[in-house]
Amino acid sequence: MSPWSFPVNYDGAYYYRSGSTKQLLRGNALTSFLMDKTGLKWDAATIANVCVEDLDQESFDIFRREALRSGRMTKEDLEISNAELLEKLDLIAEGKLKRAAALCFYRRPEKVSAGCYVKIGKFEGSEILYQDEVHGSLLIIADRVIDLVYLKYLKAAISYHKETRVETYPFAREAIREAVFNAIIHCNWAENVPVQIRIENDVMYVSNCSMLPFGWTAETLLGSHASKPYNPDIARVFYRAGYIENWGRGIQKIRDACKAHGAEEPEYIVHGGDIMVKFKALQSAIVTDPKVSNVTKDVTKDVTMEEAILGLIRENKAITTFEMAEFLSVTRRTIQRNLDTLRDKGIIVRKGGRRYGYWEIID
Repeated sequence: MSPWSFPVNYDGAYYYRSGSTKQLLRGNALTSFLMDKTGLKWDAATIANVCVEDLDQESFDIFRREALRSGRMTKEDLEISNAELLEKLDLIAEGKLKRAAALCFYRRPEKVSAGCYVKIGKFEGSEILYQDEVHGSLLIIADRVIDLVYLKYLKAAISYHKETRVETYPFAREAIREAVFNAIIHCNWAENVPVQIRIENDVMYVSNCSMLPFGWTAETLLGSHASKPYNPDIARVFYRAGYIENWGRGIQKIRDACKAHGAEEPEYIVHGGDIMVKFKALQSAIVTDPKVSNVTKDVTKDVTMEEAILGLIRENKAITTFEMAEFLSVTRRTIQRNLDTLRDKGIIVRKGGRRYGYWEIID
């Protein structure tokens, strides 16, 4: 007998057959089963308390910049109003915004999901050394979270190839980026729990509340599989922005990036309602002092203030003088004086305005 195309309630409960046995579905397994069978997705539901005019222009600017840079959309595609862009992205239904529109483009997505942000913590054993919360629309979070992790929470091992300074981080940046973006787009935001990044000296965990597609296991993730995003509308926005692929290749990209970095492949830990990715650090790149980042608060005899500033710019071209001063524990006047010196030497130039501009290092 062929299975029914929709779930059938029997005496107030749902069951499924596995081989010759009948098993009761409950909790997260039932939710996953019903969503898979009915095609209903949380991020596709419309909302009444946020409209197009409430959305954040910076989030639209980030999307347009990244979509054009990635080639996923053309200049002509993007030279339309914000409302028309949302229509093109299928984020409006029956004249109302979908939840995905608010999470991706609204500066206060906690109004839709109280846990819609990313939490980062640096740990030494059970003790937390320091932490941050990255708030804003999902596009703002995606634009900033990886730079924050690598600037503030990780220290690079320094080596030299001939006269070239080489910085090697303990975790492959592309792998962490892909894992964090996957955690964001697959998160069950209805649980009101943020995506969490726990960083220790030799390991990093990226976790989110989510459920695998019905019948999937951790082994399914590691093999070839179809793309089945938990939040398809959010995934579409991230795909158009060039942040992710749409062929179920994300996990393979993570594994490949770890291999290329020389580190072990990550471990996927699946619980009832959350998924965690465990990254082991590249041992040769572990720096023993967990309280100091690669250039932040570490201006020594061997690293001048100018070199520290150049290191920050290499990590984040859009970094502000305020952020530089905070990371290096100096005044903004000190930062500005060294920036002026670097510009006078022809080492750096400023492109664009104060708000959306960036620094460029001249080779």
